[in-house]
Amino acid sequence: MKYTRLTKEQLEELHPEFINFLASQSIDKNEWDTIKAQNPETAEQEIDVFSDLIWEGVLGNAKYLEHYSKNYIFLFHCTEVHMMTIIIRALVPEVNLLQKEGLQWLSDNLFTDNVEVQRGQKVFTDDRNMEIFNLIQQGAIFTDGDLFEQMSGILEQ
Repeated sequence: MKYTRLTKEQLEELHPEFINFLASQSIDKNEWDTIKAQNPETAEQEIDVFSDLIWEGVLGNAKYLEHYSKNYIFLFHCTEVHMMTIIIRALVPEVNLLQKEGLQWLSDNLFTDNVEVQRGQKVFTDDRNMEIFNLIQQGAIFTDGDLFEQMSGILEQ
């Protein structure tokens, strides 16, 4: 398995897709029930293969991610070849960017010496999707990219 198995909730949400996946392998409901009952290891393997297929599709379409921590916001824009980053760091230790008040503080102090903003770019060296998956494992979330694009526009002025 390349990524992680989808959770029970995710599998339930993707039930129609899973049925199509099984059908593509000529496995109908009765046969699936038999596999689950008589050969649970095979059933687990099928779920793992399906999970990897879903992850590949999701990661392949990933364009923007964000990761928040107490004093940092990491913004990522992923293309096919490289990942651009904007790192925002609150230099005041008491500020918590995970709270509404911290984000308001950031808005008020973005262009002061209390905030450090860095830009970077990294070429995907190995497996693009795996690098994005690793960011998700560390807490990054998929976004529509509005914040990245806003910050990018501000930094270019």
